[in-house]
Amino acid sequence: MSTSIVKDPGESILSRFDSLDIESLKISARDGCKVMKWSIILQLAFQSIGVVYGDIGTSPLYVYSSVFSSGINHIDDILGVLSLIFYTLTLIPLIKYTFIVLQANDNGDGGTFALYSLICRYANVGLLPSRQAEDSNVSNFQLELPSNSKRMRLASTLKSKLEKSGFAKFFLFFVTLLGTSMVIGDGILTPAISVLSAGGRSQGSYTCDDTRLGTDKVGYSFAPILIVWFAFISGIGVYNIIKFDPTVVKAVNPMYIIDYFSRNKKEAWISLGGIILCTTGSEALFADLGHFTVRSIQISMCCVVYPALILAYTGQASFLRKHPDLVGDSFFKSIPDAVYWPMFLVAVLAAIIASQAMISGTFSIIQQSLSLGCFPRVRIVHTSAKYEGQVYIPEMNYLLMLACVGITLGFQDTTKIGNAYGIAVVFVMTLTTSLLALIMIMIWRSNILLVVFYLLIIGSVEFVYLSSVLYKFDQGGYLPLAFATFLMTIMYVWNNVYRKKYYYELQHKISPILVFVSLKSLPISKVPIEERFIFRRVTPNELNVFRCVARYGYTDVRNEEESFERMLVQKLKDFIREDYIILSHANMNIEDITKVDTELPDRLDSEENVNDNVIQGENLKEEMERDIEIVEKAWNAGVVHLVGETEVVATEGSGIWKRIMINHAYNFLKNVLRKSDKVFDVPHKKMLKVGMTYEL
Repeated sequence: MSTSIVKDPGESILSRFDSLDIESLKISARDGCKVMKWSIILQLAFQSIGVVYGDIGTSPLYVYSSVFSSGINHIDDILGVLSLIFYTLTLIPLIKYTFIVLQANDNGDGGTFALYSLICRYANVGLLPSRQAEDSNVSNFQLELPSNSKRMRLASTLKSKLEKSGFAKFFLFFVTLLGTSMVIGDGILTPAISVLSAGGRSQGSYTCDDTRLGTDKVGYSFAPILIVWFAFISGIGVYNIIKFDPTVVKAVNPMYIIDYFSRNKKEAWISLGGIILCTTGSEALFADLGHFTVRSIQISMCCVVYPALILAYTGQASFLRKHPDLVGDSFFKSIPDAVYWPMFLVAVLAAIIASQAMISGTFSIIQQSLSLGCFPRVRIVHTSAKYEGQVYIPEMNYLLMLACVGITLGFQDTTKIGNAYGIAVVFVMTLTTSLLALIMIMIWRSNILLVVFYLLIIGSVEFVYLSSVLYKFDQGGYLPLAFATFLMTIMYVWNNVYRKKYYYELQHKISPILVFVSLKSLPISKVPIEERFIFRRVTPNELNVFRCVARYGYTDVRNEEESFERMLVQKLKDFIREDYIILSHANMNIEDITKVDTELPDRLDSEENVNDNVIQGENLKEEMERDIEIVEKAWNAGVVHLVGETEVVATEGSGIWKRIMINHAYNFLKNVLRKSDKVFDVPHKKMLKVGMTYEL
């Protein structure tokens, strides 16, 4: 009977270079990117409108009222604010995210963890050991680096300094967790502010949508509504520009920004906290990238979303030039009477949909952090058979819903929620800018002048906005930092013990049975199927004992439609065939071994000393066929999974903080969430649990 042990992901027990590493060299590197038809790209662009842009698309509901919370003091302040909105939308969502940040994807996946993954694969700064020889030869693991020798020195110097600094390693990981936590907090705040704004500034009768569908269905269901929304705000914007004040377009002149600050000074700086709300949801463009493609998001942003937002804000500014006293409800007051109620209905629907953008991004980054050992186990549902990366997490969906309802009922107006929202938005933006600067220098090896220009323009703008939103820390701004602290505590406890378990198993090996399988997560988004399994034969060969590592990226599915067991057995038989070929050519070097033909008899017959080699080849062929027959008989008899059920305790004499973290905090999270057999979909009839205790 064939038996396999399935362990937690990321817990490989390899620690030396041997035949398993040689096995991993057999797959030649290949380009992980697939060429996609334009029809599919346009289809994804249509879907993305319903998933990615609900947040940023509904920002015209509340931006002007947030900026002018105390009223308009000077009529030209409207032009100054419009100019700020225009250049902020152009610099951050359009230029930074759409054309720069999206290029820093990890094999098609985005988010804070994707940036961290790229940095860790170039420099040895990851806290988990994921740079073994057999892992670095996965084709998707490799990074395409420019060959510019002039910039090589700077990249190498920065890499060396990061690798030598323990503080830098911890700080990068801390920043990644902080960015991830802030995006999750953003997903909580988005529904509250959007729906309250659509229903009225002071009314708390609306709550967030508690029904979440998969991204695939959401895209097709919500995209038509948001397309109608963007068409409405564009058309009303053009109408207001023509009717009230066409000269408002002169706000493209940045001198109005200077005049605005000259007149209002500190109040102008404080108002930046409201202006930055026009970019809410920008991080969703990157976090939701795994659901779509770079090109599809660029098309939808440039052709639909950006023009519609510019027209909407310009139209409101034109209306306010004639009605400055209506700034508190400028969006709805600027709607023509003939289309008011249809627009009101679409606004409420769009506001409800707006929550989906950051919630989808939240699902993506939780999936990434879960696979990298930074989040407790939750159920990941892949919602589309056509497109990779479209996921839904039921447990997080309900937790987000409860948190959203609590905030909506607790604050009941958009002012304090807007302050909290602003801090969450700008924090994530600045963290993304910082990580991207490292990637530009080390991996892209961009011209240093371009990096400096990027930091001076975009980085300094975001820093000014950050200083403004922090000013309102005590007026609701503390909320996202409280969320982040809570989430980071959970993620740190889980990851800290996860890493201790990893090192423990490197030092305390368990003797294999017929096939000993270790599931290992790599800090890349996808591992190709043909590179997923690598094997080692445990001597003596007569025992028919094998070791295997099954490698996954953080977006790979572990319960594919094709049985894991079936794939494992097929790859094992392929390994046996290739192993005998290697034995018959022991005098060949590794480079030649990787080129060996799989047709054993043909290769053996072509060697010198034909008679001896034919006899040897026939013997090897018989042994090979016998071993394969044994595997097939075991497969037909059935498979039993011995699942390691681990108990983690602090070592005797540990300090009180370590005992609290491991014995209580970590084990509480472990016990209330999903078990490993649930995560890997192991049938109960084929499962035998083996208890192990780790003293960390």
